Amino acid sequence: MPSSPYLLPKGLSLSQFQKFIPKKWKQTIQQQSDTQITPSKSPIISKDSILGTVILNDESMIHSLLTSLREFANQNHLLKAFRTFSLIQHHVSSNSASFDPILHSISSLLLSCSNLKSLPQGKQLHGYIISLGYQKNPILVPKLVSFYSAFDLLIDAHFITETSNVLHPLPWNLLISSYVRTGLCKEALFAYTQMVRVGIVPDNFTYPSVLKACGEELNMDFGREVHKSIDASCLEWNLFVQNALVSMYGKCGEVDVARKLFDEMPERDAVSWNSMISGYALKGMWGEAFKIFESMRGECIELNIITWNTIAGGCLKTGKYKVALELISQMRNSGIRLDFVAVIIALGVCSHIGVLKLGKEIHGVAIRNCFDGLNNVKNALITMYARCKDLIRAYVLFCLVEEKSVITWNSMISGYTLWDKSEEASFLFREMLHSGFKPNYVTIASILPLCARVANLQHGKEFHCYITRREGFNDYLLLWNALVDMYARSGKISLAKRLFDLLSKKDEVTYTSLIAGYGVQGEGEAAVSLFEEMNRFQIKPDHVTMVAILSACSHSGLVAKGQMIFEHMSSVYGLTPRLEHYACMVDLFGRAGLLKKADTILRRMPYKPTPAMWATLIGACRIHGNTDIGEWAAEKLLELRPQNSGYYVLIANMYAAAGRWNKLAEVRTFMRDLGVRKAPGCAWVDAGSGISPFLVGDTSSTQTDEIYPLLGALTKQMKEAGYVTCEDSGLEDEVLEA
Repeated sequence: MPSSPYLLPKGLSLSQFQKFIPKKWKQTIQQQSDTQITPSKSPIISKDSILGTVILNDESMIHSLLTSLREFANQNHLLKAFRTFSLIQHHVSSNSASFDPILHSISSLLLSCSNLKSLPQGKQLHGYIISLGYQKNPILVPKLVSFYSAFDLLIDAHFITETSNVLHPLPWNLLISSYVRTGLCKEALFAYTQMVRVGIVPDNFTYPSVLKACGEELNMDFGREVHKSIDASCLEWNLFVQNALVSMYGKCGEVDVARKLFDEMPERDAVSWNSMISGYALKGMWGEAFKIFESMRGECIELNIITWNTIAGGCLKTGKYKVALELISQMRNSGIRLDFVAVIIALGVCSHIGVLKLGKEIHGVAIRNCFDGLNNVKNALITMYARCKDLIRAYVLFCLVEEKSVITWNSMISGYTLWDKSEEASFLFREMLHSGFKPNYVTIASILPLCARVANLQHGKEFHCYITRREGFNDYLLLWNALVDMYARSGKISLAKRLFDLLSKKDEVTYTSLIAGYGVQGEGEAAVSLFEEMNRFQIKPDHVTMVAILSACSHSGLVAKGQMIFEHMSSVYGLTPRLEHYACMVDLFGRAGLLKKADTILRRMPYKPTPAMWATLIGACRIHGNTDIGEWAAEKLLELRPQNSGYYVLIANMYAAAGRWNKLAEVRTFMRDLGVRKAPGCAWVDAGSGISPFLVGDTSSTQTDEIYPLLGALTKQMKEAGYVTCEDSGLEDEVLEA
């Protein structure tokens, strides 16, 4: 008996089959059946008559099954979707209907496999497509490319694309965007080249991805060729393409070209503005970035968290700490939830300005938003507490970090070195080595200044050897600058100069370190010569350089030269004098005995004088015997009620030298009322086995009986050689005992 064309698939009962028939369609069948019932027959309808009626309406059934399959696929019911697909397969093959339902069904199933990450089922569908000979079908090729791209199987996606005969750019666009998404930008550019070579015309969906790949690879030449292709095409002006062009040129450093395109855009969105800001930020042109940001706010363009963070981070880098905090505050007030980047920026600001209370508040924000578990935030917190001198809390946080990185170790070590905690820094550095971490250039640059401050030149030389043996450190100028600074601060100016001359690349820090070293050694002429050389090589001095050269002129009595350099700060070097520069000028004039000029500086400068500046003037007045200006400066200093006992000793010495005993008594009383006590002087002696600290009158050493006789003999030899102590040296103890 010949088989019926309407038999159900093997293993599928009629009741199972009816589950996939929509209720609405069943109602239609019921109505049709009712119209066929005669009064003489029973109203009961047999299963065969229902099935026969269903089969008679093939197009309606296929449409209903397709609808069901799409619903199952959208709801991620993959098993039900495949069962429905079996019904569609059977129905299409049984009735020689159009093959379109199969194509649309496979498209929906591939999408569902992508969403559910069902790779085996998707590959089975691909095999079925090949068996049908539809692997180059223009409907299925983009679906297959999307499917394999969803699993980052881009080699398979690329093979499907390049072996298809689809002339539409969609499969290539999907492939290129997938390459860019996964960071394979070179492969994306290669795919674009293939696409153009086979004669497929790119569209406005192609160019943004290709331009992004050019920007990530910093491939300006390729980007320019793409730009020419866009201009030569007949495509309409497109905002997304123009944004991609602005971004590409900005990333490649061509900010002028990016700005020209930006200014010529008839329409802009937030992406346009952000691309321009990012371009300036990458170039370090923060002034222009700030202007664009203000213009963006002026035009009421919506600001996202990335824009806020970029500008706030720029303020942090350029020293505009107050502005950075204001921006973060405005972010919160505008309803934007701070992310971990904003928290890190805020902690960085607190680190630089030493605001511990605000830093603790930011720490609270991090805890409430669960950011405190992120390594970057942990490192920023350690740095903040360490720089704000809360070293105990910083060390507690450091110990709580289970998986420490080199950055974590550096944060803690640099905190100790900042506050001259040499023993703690050295101990932690050794612990770092024992833990299997290799110091990087930041580690060495952090610890080298400490070697200079505690006069431990031996350790500094060891670090020098460590740096030299590792070729990876050769390109880090920061390290070599730290070495020059270390030798200069340690008084080994000839070694510093020799290392300076060996450097093929120098910046303002390199010159500043050596200039400062010459200044400390009293070699002002050499410092000025180096400063002039720096200008000849068009290396722009910064504020620190100006402090170094002015201080060098002060120590060497180069009054005219120092005054000229100070006057040229604004006009020639574009630097506004700060408080520390005025302090150098007070010291310069005071040492030279030009006390009226020093007095004028203090009276006319746009800053409030610090206790140290008043003390500088008092010391100069004592040396040059000008009691009038000295007494006026002493009154100003006492008004500030400083806790540094050295200032009171200085005033007392001045009054004693002038025979003003009544004023001396007032200073004694003032110190007693304020509870000011002088910390004992401390010196370090390197005895070969390590550095040992010694206090004034210290008898704690087991070798005290040997040390003091030797010290007395040395003092006697100094006197015999012509060195004499200050005539007022005993006065300090007398004042402090009062």
